[in-house]
Amino acid sequence: MTKKEVTQLSYEITGFAIKVHKILGPGLLESIYERCLKYELEKNGYTVAQQFVLSVVYDELEMDLDLRPDLFVNNCVVIEIKAISNILPVHHAQLQTYMKLLNAPQGLLINFFTENITKSIVPIVNQYFNILPDR
Repeated sequence: MTKKEVTQLSYEITGFAIKVHKILGPGLLESIYERCLKYELEKNGYTVAQQFVLSVVYDELEMDLDLRPDLFVNNCVVIEIKAISNILPVHHAQLQTYMKLLNAPQGLLINFFTENITKSIVPIVNQYFNILPDR
């Protein structure tokens, strides 16, 4: 994928998150927002993996651990959904780790526990991923 395509995909995901938040508002469980966002994405033709087990490889040891990214769209953008009053540095680190393990170029940290969701969506670029330059 090119940088432009990744940016466009993140923009479209953001639009669906805004739609879900506009309809539901703040104050629900993360799982509800996750399910509704997945529904919107799939309804619009995106491939979405939800809550799947990630394998971690350390040296020659491969482990299937209880690491479960919320959503992974088109094998490209990892979405971590929160419904909490404050996003902490650990939430950023969690998303960055998922991105690194999945070799994903972009991640979105989305907190639905807010009145203005556009201010609570944090895009994170995977510094270890080499995406194709725009042409």
